[in-house]
Amino acid sequence: MRLWTLSRAAVAFLLTFCPHVKAIPSECDPEIQWLKEEENCYSVIHQDNLTHTDSTGCSVLWDHLNCWPHAQLGETVSQPCPTFLRVKGDVMRNCTEAGWSEPFPPYELACGYTLNNTLHFPADIMLMSHEYFMWVRIMYSVGYSISLISLIFALTLLYMFRKLHCTRNFIHMQLFLSFILRAAFIFIRDAVLHNSQDYYHCDSHPPGCKVALLLSNYCILANYSWLLVEGHYLHSLIHLSLYSQRKRLHWYISLGWGTPVLIIIVWSVAKYLQENEGCWETRGNSWIWWILRVPVFLVIIVNLVFFMRIIRTLVRKMRAPDMIGNEFKQHRKLAKSTLLLVSLFGVQYALFTFFPDEVSILTFQIWNAIELAMASTQGFIVALLYCFLNGEVQHEIKRRWRRWQPKKRFHGDPRMHNGSLSHSGLPLTQISLLARANNMS
Repeated sequence: MRLWTLSRAAVAFLLTFCPHVKAIPSECDPEIQWLKEEENCYSVIHQDNLTHTDSTGCSVLWDHLNCWPHAQLGETVSQPCPTFLRVKGDVMRNCTEAGWSEPFPPYELACGYTLNNTLHFPADIMLMSHEYFMWVRIMYSVGYSISLISLIFALTLLYMFRKLHCTRNFIHMQLFLSFILRAAFIFIRDAVLHNSQDYYHCDSHPPGCKVALLLSNYCILANYSWLLVEGHYLHSLIHLSLYSQRKRLHWYISLGWGTPVLIIIVWSVAKYLQENEGCWETRGNSWIWWILRVPVFLVIIVNLVFFMRIIRTLVRKMRAPDMIGNEFKQHRKLAKSTLLLVSLFGVQYALFTFFPDEVSILTFQIWNAIELAMASTQGFIVALLYCFLNGEVQHEIKRRWRRWQPKKRFHGDPRMHNGSLSHSGLPLTQISLLARANNMS
């Protein structure tokens, strides 16, 4: 109970002193508008009870959608559709001897909205909803921040060390860059869509917010595309023969950065023609949303196939006669390779690919939190496994560190006079070993 009170106080503090984290202005939030109108109507009811104690007719009524004023017997009162629905229409009631009649036409017809399943939000449920999205946003913001910092540092290391410049590391660098752009534009998108100032007001949205969402979606698609490139490249090293890596690299660049452009253009045209609402964050027409989802599904499925084939190759090679003897060491290598490939291929996204749309609120909240946590930290995991723990990178860092040491240290240690290793003598990574073992077999 005390923890719940502290969490409510913390969220209230953040909402008060960090206004930029609010989803939309309070005067534009339908739930807040609904609560305010309810509060105002109960104030009118209190005043009506004081002034019309002995009068006949119908008292002021709050029907959870509109506030109906005091009326005389036989009088017909017309009220517009609730303001928080942002639709035009009128609803009427008759004041009869039995009290107020049922609204005609019904709200569902007059306002074009199904009301029974919406807008009956108790205050506690609303607060829990706001708190949940607040904590989720804080969680994935921290994850993307850690990923962004680590990826920038990793990209700088791979760019600085010229001996590490090869096709494999070039693809890694493009993947790092796609993760960086994805994290950066998610922060930009949130800053625009969740701006609580007067940059846009309710239904008035400037083109800038649409551009921010468009670029954010492009970076997400580009990130998935480079995950596919990583999967295809490693699969080709093991199962195919790459005759011209330079020529293949041009195709990879086109796939990684060019294909998402075509998809985003099609999605943007569909949005503009069929659903040009708000900042394009709505999903009224599901088929438009599938323009983005289908390519992502294909990437996940294809990479999953690559992953299974590579793991099968790993298992087959570890069962070879010359590998029999140390089962623990073999299983450790297999576990390490699997961990590397899962993060590199984005295989964990397969867990969320076919998640149903209609689930309970609790199930959605748990599943959504797990997915966002994994997505926001994947960049950090990739940078850690393929840069900071990479044997080639560690060797270059040690070599540069020895070079930067004072000269007297070099004269004092004869081992420093042997010179650096050649590029072919660099420590091999797990992927390099796998590719080399395949070539030798």
